[in-house]
Amino acid sequence: MARETAQTDEAMIQRLRDVGLRVTGPRLEVLKVLSSGEHLDVEAITGAARARLGTLTSQAVYDMVRHFLDTGLVTKFDRPGWPAVFEIAGKPHQHALCVNCGRVANISVPRQELPDKRLRGWNLDSVEITFKGECPDCR
Repeated sequence: MARETAQTDEAMIQRLRDVGLRVTGPRLEVLKVLSSGEHLDVEAITGAARARLGTLTSQAVYDMVRHFLDTGLVTKFDRPGWPAVFEIAGKPHQHALCVNCGRVANISVPRQELPDKRLRGWNLDSVEITFKGECPDCR
């Protein structure tokens, strides 16, 4: 287990370096929190990272997340009525959003065709579909 953690840490350190960000303890810890696979808002990220580091401000996490977004390390999912959530960038996927509690889950669906022909003059580069409903806990 310690070996797996060391390999994961090395991979995260390399990801930070690959995008030109300096490796710091707080940045590494925030990436570790995000690597859980959950969709987390800034307050949840701050709380989890603070539990391990001792001190960390929400503003520092906002700044880190902004840098991670700018460099493509993380992606953002906006949830109407709730704070945006973040996850480690990876393969393209869609999301399911619980309309009661705001929980977000990843869904892999076949690649969607872009409707370029129906949107004359537009230059589209991606498709984002959100499935909305009730999660198992809210049903």
